[in-house]
Amino acid sequence: MTNSNNINTQQLILAGFSGVLLTASFPSIGLPWIAWIALVPLMISLKGQSVKNGFRLGLLTGGVHYLTLIYWLVHTLMTFGHLPFYLSVPILLLLVAYMALYPAIFAAAFSWTLTQPVGLISVMPAVWVALEYLRSFFLSGFPWEFLGYSQYRQITLIQTADIAGVYGISFVILSTNVAGFLLWQYLSERQSPSAMQKRRSAAGGIAVSILLLIYVLGYGQWRISSLDAKIAKSASKKIAIVQGNIDQAVKWDPAFQISTTEKYIALSKSAKPSDPDLIVWPETAAPFYFLYNAGPTEMVMKGVRETGTSFLIGSPSFIRRDDHHADFFNSAFLIDPNGNVTGKYDKVHLVPFGEYVPFQEWFPFIGKIVEEVGDFKSGRKGQTLIWGEFPLGIQICYEMIFPDLSREMARNQAAYLINMTNDAWYGNTSAPYQHFSMAVFRAVENRRSLIRSANTGISGFIDPVGRIIASTPLFEEAVITRSLPVLKTESFYTRYGDVFALICMAISMLLFFLRAIAQIKRGGVRPFSRQSQ
Repeated sequence: MTNSNNINTQQLILAGFSGVLLTASFPSIGLPWIAWIALVPLMISLKGQSVKNGFRLGLLTGGVHYLTLIYWLVHTLMTFGHLPFYLSVPILLLLVAYMALYPAIFAAAFSWTLTQPVGLISVMPAVWVALEYLRSFFLSGFPWEFLGYSQYRQITLIQTADIAGVYGISFVILSTNVAGFLLWQYLSERQSPSAMQKRRSAAGGIAVSILLLIYVLGYGQWRISSLDAKIAKSASKKIAIVQGNIDQAVKWDPAFQISTTEKYIALSKSAKPSDPDLIVWPETAAPFYFLYNAGPTEMVMKGVRETGTSFLIGSPSFIRRDDHHADFFNSAFLIDPNGNVTGKYDKVHLVPFGEYVPFQEWFPFIGKIVEEVGDFKSGRKGQTLIWGEFPLGIQICYEMIFPDLSREMARNQAAYLINMTNDAWYGNTSAPYQHFSMAVFRAVENRRSLIRSANTGISGFIDPVGRIIASTPLFEEAVITRSLPVLKTESFYTRYGDVFALICMAISMLLFFLRAIAQIKRGGVRPFSRQSQ
């Protein structure tokens, strides 16, 4: 391909194909090996392209990827937000357009660096990680399915997450994609005058990716063995999770509140023969204001006392400020076997337009999508609930996709990480599987057992190594009990957080700054112009 102002059909197909391959590596298609080559077609399409065209091709890749990854948003908006199709689709497209900006920036940077093969293998994985990290917090953050999450079932591979988080896995995958591109470039230009240089670049890229894989897999094997030895000697507790499979369309109907509560109590009592130490209900499993609505509250307390064990239940709550105003919270209540409330956690990271309306003071005409309760307020980050001698780290719903929230819990000595969620919003789509995949990394990063209780699934248990001990199917009633180890080890990631991601961001900014300065000095060429190619 030659340098051109135009993007041809072949390049468009290649860029779009990368978007399809990226989605295929995630649940529910779930072909993780595809992630290791998914970006190679995009990189090939960028050959000979300007930075501006690189941005456009990356935007196409990102658009195809996120449109096919988070398509389920339309179902949620239509079914539970009661928005018509003609409004739900534009909202999805707006989110997809925003998400696609990140692959677009990556592709523009790749086009700019293409003339420096050494820069590709040394810088581009760091650029990808830096962009993922930016997405984790920018505009409140939406770190849904970073590239590394595609490997959640590759247990040996993902152990380095206790050092670098999910970002470390993304880095390794990107390195392999760049090596694949450099190999393609050499094979396609073996007869060119620069064939020897491209051969060296390909060999260097392949060597770097192989060395990274050897380190990651070697570390993984060693870490699994050492952790299994610790798990064998650790204390453990029996935890039961209850999946009530309550239809979201009727959950908040007052006519169904009592029957929903009765169902969760009956399912909890069925766990009694397994003698659990703690029974965990999902997010808002009690569809009323616990401790305020006297009738259903007493039903729950009676069920707790009859079961004779501790409970962790999800329910909305509020604190009255005066006769006309109250602060609402999405909460979890810890109850002892005698029916005493011993702790309360309030959700920290709220869902924009679902649990609160951002910028409402400037845009008062914008309302919430979900209207069952008032706008929620945030709780205190890092708060744990004390259960006997063990602190519990609670994350409600999609809080589990934010690594820093779990990390703060682990830093506060949480013995278990507990994710209480209600994925009924997503229906029978790939979203519940995607959501569950990210929980695996929270266990690995912090070396904690993770308990996940979901209204309609997927509920399950994950051990500190990241093994899925048990999980439930979607849209079925389920009660499962497992004995889970309590590890008190503090991982590098728990202690220092996203140091690796910050290093990648610093490297990206520094090296691109140095390259821009170098290009300017070579005759005053603007670093982002097409002539700099």
